[in-house]
Amino acid sequence: MTITQPVFATMLLLALIALGEVISIMTRARVPMLLVTLIGFLVLIWTDIFPKNIVETSSFNQIGMLLVTPLVVHLGTLIPLKQMLQQYKAVLIALTGTLFAVVLVLPVITFVFGYETAVSGVGPLVGGIVAFIITSTELKEAGFSYLVVIPALVLSLHKLFGMPAATFFLRKYALILRDQMDQDRETAASLEAVLPDEKPVVLEKSPVKKYQFNTANILLFKLFVGGALAIVLEQVTGLHNTVWCLIIGVLGRSIKVYDESMMDKARASSVAMLGAIFIVIASMSEVKFSQFIHFIPQILLIIVIGLIGILLGSYLCSKLLKWHPYQGMSLALTAMFGFPADYILCQEVSRSIGRTEEEQQLLLEKLSPPMLIGGFTTVTIASVVIASFLVKTL
Repeated sequence: MTITQPVFATMLLLALIALGEVISIMTRARVPMLLVTLIGFLVLIWTDIFPKNIVETSSFNQIGMLLVTPLVVHLGTLIPLKQMLQQYKAVLIALTGTLFAVVLVLPVITFVFGYETAVSGVGPLVGGIVAFIITSTELKEAGFSYLVVIPALVLSLHKLFGMPAATFFLRKYALILRDQMDQDRETAASLEAVLPDEKPVVLEKSPVKKYQFNTANILLFKLFVGGALAIVLEQVTGLHNTVWCLIIGVLGRSIKVYDESMMDKARASSVAMLGAIFIVIASMSEVKFSQFIHFIPQILLIIVIGLIGILLGSYLCSKLLKWHPYQGMSLALTAMFGFPADYILCQEVSRSIGRTEEEQQLLLEKLSPPMLIGGFTTVTIASVVIASFLVKTL
């Protein structure tokens, strides 16, 4: 099949995403939209129904690449600084899960397939594109070019294991939160019944400002300024720009430079999220069926052992820090898929568990901060450090 028109390529990929959305809604997020999309994309690529360059033809992934830094700045505006500082436990749980995965994968895979195979898979296992680039570059320089397919496949496929597991635990925790909401409402109703009526408080209206500088174009400009500043800071400090984007968003909101939910107010968040999904899909386009079959034992063992390590480490750390294990294990699993899948899963679970729009928003506000921070801790920081260190030992 040959597709030359970007609009046709984009339409077909959006049809696949829409199918995933329908299945996610029908299964109440038990089957994540992104999982359906990625599996469907692989099958369509392998059977030549979709051409391998369909994502490049659509050009929509370029929109995602353009909007990814403003989108992460926007995500920072969702998290109040006070709440951000309170998430240190999420950081510790995520790091513990990552370290347990590394500690289990290295000896087991070394014993079965060799040390080079273990090192080639463990960085991308708990990370993203940056960890993959570091690993693949060093493998080539060390003379292990034939192993580059392992980090590529791990990067492409580990999310297919991590997302269903994270969705399972996230749904369990969301149900617990919903029950707590019901109890809080019952308590509030009981107090209202026994307390005497009080006169309503009349709030003074704030004077209307003469000028309102919050149009969609101005809001987007401010987000792009934050994204550009993050890239400059990455070049100066070496710390990845997505971390700076998150910091800029959080601090910007705290000092009133940014509004809460900036990209939502600019009516651009849905397009930005679609662009990010296209980036994830594009990372799968180079996976060949023959490569998948040849390296499937190594890939599966690396991913399964890593998954067990993440769950074990995050469970123990959650118990130690007195967090619910369902919450701890779901946020630690973000190491296997990162952004934007972590935020998308929060949206899907909140939508499926919340019975009203108010409940859905409350659940999203409670679920997303630890998940986002866990993902940034593992994928953006920890995995880069781990990959950089281990490849030097080859």
